[in-house]
Order: sequence, then structure tokens, then C-alpha cells
Amino acid sequence: MESEFPDLSCKQMPPAHPFDDDKLKEECGVFGVIGVADAANFVALGLHALQHRGQEAGGIVAYDPDAGFNSARRFGYVRDNFTSQSLMQTLPGELSIGHVRYSTAGSKAAAIRDVQPFFGEFAMGGAALAHNGNLTNADALRRELIERGSIFQSSSDSECIIHLMARSLQRNIPERMEDALRRVEGAFSVVAMTRTKLIGVRDPLGVRPLVIGKVGDGYALSSETCALDIIGAEFVREVEPGEMVVITDKGIDSNFPFRKQDPRFCIFEHVYFSRPDSIIGGRSVYETRRQIGVELAKESPVEADLVCAVPDSGTPAAIGFSQESGIPFAMGIIRNQYMGRTFIEPTEQIRNMGVRLKLNVNRALVKGKRIILVDDSVVRGTTSRKIKEMILDAGAAEVHFRIASPPTAWPCFYGVDTPQREKLLAATMSEEEMRDHLAVDSLKFISLDGLYRAVGEQNGRNASCPQYCDACFSGEYPVAPSDMIEKGFAVKAAE
Repeated sequence: MESEFPDLSCKQMPPAHPFDDDKLKEECGVFGVIGVADAANFVALGLHALQHRGQEAGGIVAYDPDAGFNSARRFGYVRDNFTSQSLMQTLPGELSIGHVRYSTAGSKAAAIRDVQPFFGEFAMGGAALAHNGNLTNADALRRELIERGSIFQSSSDSECIIHLMARSLQRNIPERMEDALRRVEGAFSVVAMTRTKLIGVRDPLGVRPLVIGKVGDGYALSSETCALDIIGAEFVREVEPGEMVVITDKGIDSNFPFRKQDPRFCIFEHVYFSRPDSIIGGRSVYETRRQIGVELAKESPVEADLVCAVPDSGTPAAIGFSQESGIPFAMGIIRNQYMGRTFIEPTEQIRNMGVRLKLNVNRALVKGKRIILVDDSVVRGTTSRKIKEMILDAGAAEVHFRIASPPTAWPCFYGVDTPQREKLLAATMSEEEMRDHLAVDSLKFISLDGLYRAVGEQNGRNASCPQYCDACFSGEYPVAPSDMIEKGFAVKAAE
């Protein structure tokens, strides 16, 4: 295994761009390949396609019978780290997994030891693991494991799984993984590997996505179908909630080691997290987002001259709103595609420019017009206010916000970095108060029932048994956030 010790000192990541700081942060992305030559190169391509799910850091582990397990973990984008031929040559083999990271648990001062995949050497051989999600009882597990002698190398909740596997008495690594995952709570989609196996697991609620693809004579596991497309893999199916698949050169073995529960897939994957060219549950993410705009136009019509998106995530919903309302869609806001988080070291003067570094108003288009702005969500509201000011400064007559998700009033504990509840605008203000705070002519969010209709539930939300995890909107957590409750977080009382 490649030594990472030279990079183990804590390293603070560059500050996020002000525009990104007012968005919910994507969780993480996982990808794995077995049965293809130079598997790590396929994993690098897959991670590049999943970059939207985590931009802080990435890692790849590969296995070759002659070279053994080798790894590379780096800060920053995949394109800046895993395109070097000299680096990729250190990762030989036909079996490899990878991970792109945005930290939702552990230290916010990024350290290379927190970058996945994690590796463990067991009596029956080595294993590496990459995790998308969040374990809601990780603090309790960590305390228990440390008291029993475990020595942790990272601040990540995912490392608990490796230590639980090490303490299991089961006879092989897949069985040890089952044993370990029965102890954890929360959301997890895991991609793991041994010397001969590629393993994929989803939690019983299926909160986070995981799919299977066929590539040549081998197979791939991925957080989203868009990453299968980039390597020319054929989509086979989703890993089912509560399912473990073990893939070898003999094919796919499937079992369901957990107690069966009603699935609660994260509905915000449809709204924002997943790429629009991915397929979720047999539905095009783009089409679902367009349909959200259609429902939004039905629920909250307004007289205006143009429908404009807050790019890029608001674009499909804006198109749907335009099509349903008959109001023309126009590119009223232009996004600078080359604005990365490491553009320049931000001085105070640059920070004051804020959103303008990333977005610019098409002045000739919006001047004198009544504008409907469609965005995917409102979190703190700081970016929404700045965008509104930019539109008015460009000469718009009116600004109407239409939001393609219900008010985000509760934090997520299942793999999304959400601000504390008191910092969420919708947690402290009514819709009318938010309208006054943002100083716009009107503000409307899609209803929870409207969102459910857009994702294919024609009768809306089943209040007694919701079909998705919508805790960030409803406050109804399908898995109790044990660690946070222990720290004093007040869960919404059952009605």
C-alpha cells in the first residue's frame, strides 16, 4: 500500500466561493470497477463524472496480484490529480474503487487521512471501502470502539465500518461487512473491494443511490448512471435498498442481509444533487426537474415577461415553468464556467464582489422586464438577495422568485452538509417573511405534494407513509439522528 505519511498534516482547503456557500453541499460519490485492464483509469473517469458530488478531495485504490494494493489520495479535482500517466501507472490491476469527497462528518480542516477509500488489512486479506452517506450513531460507535482498543486514523464516520469489520468474528470479508453494517444507523451506499471481489451495499431505506453497470467482460458500481456513460458501460440495474452485491469473475451474487423496510430514497437527489443526465428509479433526472417547473407554474402563476434560471441547477425547472406558463424562457443570468474555488486567493475586495464572480446578468435582455427567477432551493438566502439586487441593478422592473423545492427548514443527517437549523431561512421565517427579507415582488415554493407529483407520485405525498426521505422539508426523520439528539437537537414531535 502506498505510503501517505508525507501528506498527513492538516491542510485547510481554499475557502468556498460565496455562491457555493449558500447551497446545500453534495454528499460524496463512489465508483468501482472489476474485470477490466487498467481499472484505476476507468475509476478516474467515473469519479470525474461524479465530481459534482464532492470537490474537496478524491482517492483511488487498486489491486494487482503482483503489485498488491496501491492507493492515491489527493486534495482537489479529479482532473487535476488523476490524469497523470506517472501516477496512474502506480495503480495497476483489474480491480479498483474510488471516492470523491465533500466532508459531512469529521473535521472541516481537511486532512489527507480523512480522504477515502479507507483500507484495512485483515486475517483473510486486505479490503478497501468507500462510503456515501452519513452514520447517525458514529459518535457512539467511535467511543465504544476506542474504549475497546481501536485506534482511529481519521475523523470520518466511515472509518467506524472498518473497525467494526476488524472486530467481527465472521469468516470472510463480505460477511464481516454485513456484520459491521448491522451495527450502524443512518444512510450508506458502500463500494468496497478485496483481492478478488467488488462489493456494493445500500442501507435498508435506500437513502443514497448506487447502480450496477456492465463494461466489457467486467462490471462497475457507481453512485449515478452518468458515470457509467463516461466509461461506455451499460446500465444493468440499481442496487436495491438493503441489498449487498458481491461481484467476482463468476458474476454477481446478491443477498439481503438487513431487516426489510419501506424505502425512503432522498428526494433532494431529484431536485439538486444528481446530474440531470442521470437516471434515478427509471426516471430521467432532467425530466423530473422540468416537471417540477411545470407543477410550480400550476401552483404559483404570476404575470411576467421572462422566465430565467439561476444557473445551472435551476435551468430544467425554469424550462418547465416557461412551457407550462407560456412565458418565454431566456438566459437572463450567465454563469462563468471557468470560475473554480481556487480562482484567486480572495481579498476582501474580491469577496465583496461575491456572486458577480460567478454569475452575470444579461442586461440588454432583462432591462424593463418583469422577471421570474427559478432556483432549486433557498438555504440561508444570502445568494438569493444578491442575485435579486443584480437583476434590479440591470434595470428589471420586477423580480419574482419561484423555488423548485419546498422550504428547507430542517438539517440533513444522512450525508448532506446542511447549516445549523437556526441558519436556515425557512426555519425562522414564514414564506411571507422570507419574501420581505429577500425584498422581491413575490416568492413561492413548490408544495411538498407538488414535488411528489413531479417525481411520479400522482396522488402526492402519503402523509402516513412518505415514499421518500424529505426530512429537510418536513422534519420527519426516517432514522433517528442519535448522535445529534444526544447533543441536544430537538427532533420534530409526531403529529
